[in-house]
Amino acid sequence: MTPDEYCQDKAAKSGSSFYYAFLFLPPERRRAIHALYAFCREVDDVVDNAGEESVARIKLAWWRTQVDRMIDGTPEHPVTRALQPHLQTCGITRERLLAVIDGMEMDLDQSRYLDWAGLRKYCWLAAGVVGELSAGVFGHTDARTLDYAGKLGLAFQLTNIIRDVGDDARRGRIYLPVQDLQQFEVKAADILNGVYSDRFTALMRFQTQRARSLYREAALALPESDRRAQRPGLMMAAIYYDLLAEIESDNWQVLHQRISLTPIRKLWLAWKTWVGGGRGLLRRLARERA
Repeated sequence: MTPDEYCQDKAAKSGSSFYYAFLFLPPERRRAIHALYAFCREVDDVVDNAGEESVARIKLAWWRTQVDRMIDGTPEHPVTRALQPHLQTCGITRERLLAVIDGMEMDLDQSRYLDWAGLRKYCWLAAGVVGELSAGVFGHTDARTLDYAGKLGLAFQLTNIIRDVGDDARRGRIYLPVQDLQQFEVKAADILNGVYSDRFTALMRFQTQRARSLYREAALALPESDRRAQRPGLMMAAIYYDLLAEIESDNWQVLHQRISLTPIRKLWLAWKTWVGGGRGLLRRLARERA
């Protein structure tokens, strides 16, 4: 298996919504985004699959050395070998790749966040930076596009957090800010024990509106000149935004299950957004309340 095949295989097997947007890219950009996605998946798996915290930290430190070797022109791992040819053309920098690793390492440092400012920092490192990196792979001519991509990454990560409240709780993690739990009088023990209530519903409605505001900010930030190039990101936005709507329509029943869209629905949303250039989606997002 070549490095490119390794990354493509990792993206295909993930079942991620992102993969459906990648299908529409030209071959060279598709190889680049597969390699970037595989890098993010590798470092994320270090934290998710490591049995011991010390082992996870050692592995993340090793990945930092792999980033340095790639930047120096001597990549070793299949992922860095696949990613290295795209560094300059796609604006992939050492600083951003290390920031992604910093985000993964935050999961080893804490399992609670006091407020939205703290959670936003985590979301930025885990997904906002990835949004900027992805925008470089898709291509852009306006620096404002990076602002759009970063905010879209934040919206994606918060959508994931809303979807995975139950799964995360079963691993002893609650990403919802402590201040928000206190505001809506939801006890951490209730989330850990899978207890639904009107207070929990109000809390999740609040988080969903916060995510919708981020989608709106992203839509308003995207320059018209880069809309065509950034269609893959808009395709992902269409899928994630529909997922958020699905969770809401199910009254945020996320403590005992993981709500998801079918592959056919994801492909349909991706295709519709590609053909329409994302114009309908952007209008829809821009109408969200600030």
